Amino acid sequence: VQLQASGGGAVQAGGSLNLSCVATGRIYVLNGMGWYRQAPGKERELVAGITRDGVSNYANFVKGRFTISRDNAKNMVALQMNNLEPEDTAVYYCNSRAKTTIDSSAFDYWGQGTQVTVSS
Repeated sequence: VQLQASGGGAVQAGGSLNLSCVATGRIYVLNGMGWYRQAPGKERELVAGITRDGVSNYANFVKGRFTISRDNAKNMVALQMNNLEPEDTAVYYCNSRAKTTIDSSAFDYWGQGTQVTVSS
């Protein structure tokens, strides 16, 4: 399973970005999908997650500014980020817990990361 993220960039505070991530390769099922971020000198942290059935959860720091969505038919997960703050500056990684065959165990797969930079 390969995850390809896109949509990062540089914006001013208060701006918006939409991140998307597409899974390709040998996929039997994508279970949970989500977005994590890692700022310089900090540990990677969960931003938002979504189940295959569309149940979502968010980190407290999102404060209603971000919306996660997924399209199961397209093996895609997206993160709409509004009212961005300088503290949101980080590399954002998409993640999926996936199975490659009906008999395989589920493993975590990661995208390559996309940089989000928010200036004040």
